[in-house]
Amino acid sequence: MQQFSNQEIAELKSRVDQIHELLASRGDDPPAMLAHPARARRGEAPPHPALLDQLSFSIEVRRIRRSHFGADMSGPVWDMMLDLMLARAKGRVLGASDLATGAGVPLSSGLRMIAALESHGLVEREIDERDRRRTLVRLTGAGAERMASYFERIDAARRGGQPLAA
Repeated sequence: MQQFSNQEIAELKSRVDQIHELLASRGDDPPAMLAHPARARRGEAPPHPALLDQLSFSIEVRRIRRSHFGADMSGPVWDMMLDLMLARAKGRVLGASDLATGAGVPLSSGLRMIAALESHGLVEREIDERDRRRTLVRLTGAGAERMASYFERIDAARRGGQPLAA
C-alpha cells in the first residue's frame, strides 16, 4: 500500500473540494448533494469560476515544473533559474551574489544552490575577467533548452493542452 504524506493528502483533498465546488457551481440551482456542506453552513457563496480556473492552472504549473525539473526546483532555486533565463534573454550575465540577493538567500546558501544547479548541468560558473573576486553564472545550453521547453509546456497548458504549432 502506498503511503501519502500529509501534504499530498491535503493537496488531494483540496483538489477534490475544487472539483466538488466546480460541479456545484454549474447550473442555476445546484443539487443539494453537490453543495459544499461547510460552505453552506457558513452562508458563503461558491467561488467564482475564474478563481477556480486560476487555482487549477497554478496547481498544473507546479506539477509541470515538478515533472519537468524534479522536486528540488522550487523556492529560491526556481527564482535563480528565472533570473538566469531573463538575463540570458537580455544578453546579460549575473554574478553569484546577484542571484543570491534576487532569491532572498544568504550568499553561502546561494552558492550551495548554484553548485547543485551546476551538478545537474543547468548552469555554469566562471571567474569574471574584469573583477577576479566575482563569480559569473549563466545557464548552459541544456539549461536554457530545459527552461524554454518548460515554458512551451506551460503555454500549451494555458491554451487548454492543445499541441504547439510547428
